[in-house]
Amino acid sequence: MLGGPTYRRDVEPRLRAALADSPVVLIHGPRQCGKTTLAQMVGDELGYRFVSFDDPELRSVAIEDPMGFVAELPERVILDEVQHVPALFSTLKLLVDRDRVPGRFLLTGSTDVLLLPKLADSLAGRMEIVRLHPLSQAELSGSASGFLDALFGDGLESAGGGRLGGELLERVVSGGYPAALERGTQARRRAWYEAYINTIVQRDVREVRSVMRLDDLARLLTLAAERTAQTLNINALAAPFQLSRPTINQYLTVLERVFLLERLPPWHSSKLRRLIRSPKLHLGDSGLACALLDHDRDSLAADRSALGPLVETFVFQELRRLASATQGPATFLHYRERDGAAEVDIVIERGARQLAGVEVKAGATITPADFKGLKKLRDATGERFAAGVVLYDGEHNLPFGPKLRGVPIRSLWETPAMG
Repeated sequence: MLGGPTYRRDVEPRLRAALADSPVVLIHGPRQCGKTTLAQMVGDELGYRFVSFDDPELRSVAIEDPMGFVAELPERVILDEVQHVPALFSTLKLLVDRDRVPGRFLLTGSTDVLLLPKLADSLAGRMEIVRLHPLSQAELSGSASGFLDALFGDGLESAGGGRLGGELLERVVSGGYPAALERGTQARRRAWYEAYINTIVQRDVREVRSVMRLDDLARLLTLAAERTAQTLNINALAAPFQLSRPTINQYLTVLERVFLLERLPPWHSSKLRRLIRSPKLHLGDSGLACALLDHDRDSLAADRSALGPLVETFVFQELRRLASATQGPATFLHYRERDGAAEVDIVIERGARQLAGVEVKAGATITPADFKGLKKLRDATGERFAAGVVLYDGEHNLPFGPKLRGVPIRSLWETPAMG
């Protein structure tokens, strides 16, 4: 990571603000997304010493005597890949309770501590968590995107236009992992992803949970890639394996903990009946999904049934990456009626007062029928409804009624940031 290009990360201002007033700050996200690079870049400027628990000797010392290990650390320190030493969290709590110095510990981790309640609770009120994703398209281009602010602030009328065509396919299959993007061909990227997945399954997963059938876990990830952007169906995922529904569910949780996939919860309302209660499944990165499915730009162009879900996952993860850099909370959900008569691919709630809907179309044309779910969402939520957009690969920014617009996908990274 440190030898490749250095990208400006949108979460950096949040990270610096957290270090200014929080005793412990954790950057967590998938392996190879840039956590160590970001931590060292900021840490070098602020005088932090770097310690990595990927070093087996250091890891062994910290596991055997966490209190003694921490007592010998300098005043400001980066502890990299801290998930290798879970006992350290309670030790840090004791030290912080004695002396709450802001910015004392900067941690990085490749497992989601929010899904490990005992670890998260041990530093509740003492640790701020900054989520880092693979690179967004705005970060890749070196620009700052104002799309989310425009979505919630009546600014989409000026969002940019223009078809992407094959460029969109290239962006989808490339994904956002810096090391994968350095590979010049899809074949080389696929080789990188295969090694990447093997490392996570053989190393990180063993620390998260004792999984006896690691080969099944890797196969389940490929099956999840085939079903990305679809409503989760445990029975369908379990069918190829001789595994129970609870076991499949446990495996999915393990894959979530290492940020390889995500379950998007359902949105619900007392004003709308017959809504499904199942989450939607998304791979953590469209490039990862394409590598698992052996798709390159040409094969994706020829397989329209795969294109739609993969573009939806691409858009969903772009929105997640943009939201991670904002100060306010953003909750992501989906809305779908049981009979499939109406749906909204992505529902974004900003606090309790604002909500927006995003529908994704891989094609270059849209019609009023594409807004059916967004209209239902608008009518059910009233003043909370900020906007509803259909993101599509088209030329023009088009109005389709009050608070409804068709907006080119490229506006996700080309809408200028305000201020």
